[in-house]
Amino acid sequence: MYSIIDIETTGGNSATGKITEIAIIIHDGEKVIKQFSSLVNPKCSIPYFITQCTGITDEMVRDAPEFHEIAKEIIELTEDTIFVAHNVRFDYGFIKAAYKDLGYNFQRKTLCTVRLSRSTFPGLPSYSLGNLCKSLHIDLKNRHRALGDAEATAILFNRILANNSQPLTPEWILHETKKSALPPLLNEAVFNNIPNGITGVYYFHNQNGEIIYIGKSIDIRTRIIQHFANQRSKKAVQLQHEIADISYEPTGSELIALLLESDEIKQHRPTYNTSQKRTKAIPYYGIYQSLDDSGYIILSIDRLRVGNQQILTADNMVSAKNLLYKIIEKHKLCHSKCNLHKTGGPCFNYQIHNCLGACLEVEKTEVYNLRVKDAIEGFSFHNETFYIIDKGRNADEKSVVYIENGEYKGFGYYDTSLDAPEINDLKEHIKKYNHNKDIQQILCQFMKAGIKKIQAKASV
Repeated sequence: MYSIIDIETTGGNSATGKITEIAIIIHDGEKVIKQFSSLVNPKCSIPYFITQCTGITDEMVRDAPEFHEIAKEIIELTEDTIFVAHNVRFDYGFIKAAYKDLGYNFQRKTLCTVRLSRSTFPGLPSYSLGNLCKSLHIDLKNRHRALGDAEATAILFNRILANNSQPLTPEWILHETKKSALPPLLNEAVFNNIPNGITGVYYFHNQNGEIIYIGKSIDIRTRIIQHFANQRSKKAVQLQHEIADISYEPTGSELIALLLESDEIKQHRPTYNTSQKRTKAIPYYGIYQSLDDSGYIILSIDRLRVGNQQILTADNMVSAKNLLYKIIEKHKLCHSKCNLHKTGGPCFNYQIHNCLGACLEVEKTEVYNLRVKDAIEGFSFHNETFYIIDKGRNADEKSVVYIENGEYKGFGYYDTSLDAPEINDLKEHIKKYNHNKDIQQILCQFMKAGIKKIQAKASV
């Protein structure tokens, strides 16, 4: 038995949107045997653009039952049936969320008529419900109303069953219900070819082969499954609708995956990545340290210059100031000793009791300087030159990251089945990558976690 379902909603996000109409058609595999439809009061205003699309207004749903009033009937109708919908992830996600609000875990096996149509009727220009109905000469009445779309989906389902070369066996149904968890444009074989337990960077591509999202994970397959299950935002759902292919790059090391992901996002600027898109390869500002006449450590912001040894980098003056203010707030540093208060007397932080008096030389230099050094420790690697050795992509390989004078130079791999390279020879295995603020933050986080460093010799 199948329950062919269509809903109308207040928006595309099941975490915030609500159901405004639902239609259920019960199909026994040969014919329709029962149907149910109802408007639903969402207990919120319906956006104007939704009303323009569906024709459902606030007035129409004002006296309609709320979801909890028809929830028992929906459970009874769909019990022991397979949940069928056109782009089933959308309808199923909303209904599951509606039941979750009631404290009930709604679970049904699902079939997606988008995926079924692609395999049954290959080569059509579009697999949206409207265009499929045109291509297959299905009379679609009351478009964007739940019952009209459900009736069209039921006719489409009949056509799929009649034209499918596979017999309607329990094994076939089980196989298809598993496939319905995948994005509708994605070939099942692409996903099945992604092995378990691979650490690295993955890429989602659209139908034109363009990269639309880049991510990293210590288990790529598991992380991708989480993407497919995410119905919490309109953006997440839109991304799933566009995924037509997946590629990935194993790294072995989580650190390498983070570094590569950051660089790749800057190179490709995918539509669905929101962070790390800054394209400036070289940061323009640095935070520097010096000593004043009284022996206090002074932190200051200046443009990057060859030969200057910065403790932290930033893409612009605003970012540099924001970073410095974070350091000051966390470690109760003095605005005067960070060149942010230049008028003499007590600094602003002292007046609000966040400075311990370095501006008035009340706090001893050695006590203040220890706190500054502690702050620097958390944000930089002190212009050191060193390597980080980590896991490789297989048992006979190691990854290596190279830092020179506190600046990231890149990463690479070397074969451990051969003679181990000398420390200074590790540089030959490094592929050049750009240093920037995002990379520095990634490396600082790993430094804080106590990752092992191998100091390079002075001749490097």
